[in-house]
Amino acid sequence: MTNASMSGERPRTLAEKVWDKHLVSKGSDGTPDLIYIDLHLVHEVTSPQAFDGLRLAGRPLRRPDLTIATEDHNTPTLAIDRPIKDLTSRTQIETLRRNCEEFGVRLHSLGDIEQGIVHVVGPQLGLTQPGITVVCGDSHTSTHGAFGAMALGIGTSEVEHVMATQTLPLQPFKTMAITVEGALRPGVTAKDVILAVIGEDRHRRADSGYVLSNTAGSAIRDLSRSKGV
Repeated sequence: MTNASMSGERPRTLAEKVWDKHLVSKGSDGTPDLIYIDLHLVHEVTSPQAFDGLRLAGRPLRRPDLTIATEDHNTPTLAIDRPIKDLTSRTQIETLRRNCEEFGVRLHSLGDIEQGIVHVVGPQLGLTQPGITVVCGDSHTSTHGAFGAMALGIGTSEVEHVMATQTLPLQPFKTMAITVEGALRPGVTAKDVILAVIGEDRHRRADSGYVLSNTAGSAIRDLSRSKGV
């Protein structure tokens, strides 16, 4: 028997265990909990105002060693050794470079072999790990959950908060389990399955404070045997 079973407590999900392990302080009377952040991924679009906020307040970056930046939203696919033609894109890229140099942030810039999509760079470099908390100013950050991390997309003001404190105030989440039954057709992959799940009306409430903590069922078990994988 597990410790939870012996004590009569409800078994906790992986996400709940990660949350509890990273709890800095518990909120009360409806206020959010304060959660410690293990990895902060930064790119050129949602970071300029956050860096400006630190600069105006005279604050340093709390944990440069837990912050990594890459250029990915406004980068050209071709001719990366030439000046970026689009003025807005070039300005954002140049601003990120200056900010990273000033605040001591590790940056993978155009031409760097490790530069790429911010949500690929973390796992590719071995930075995204099971059991850690990951944030980035981008809605796709939740994809890091595939590696057993608790990953959240955040806004620019929250980016600044993490930069300044390495913590983030968050309301405790609710959990949702998903079961997918049936045989997968040839060529159907895990991505197809999760897109179908997202498309279901009854699962859209997951955008309102839920963590999809588990997927199960015959279709999930058969993914490793699918011809599409």
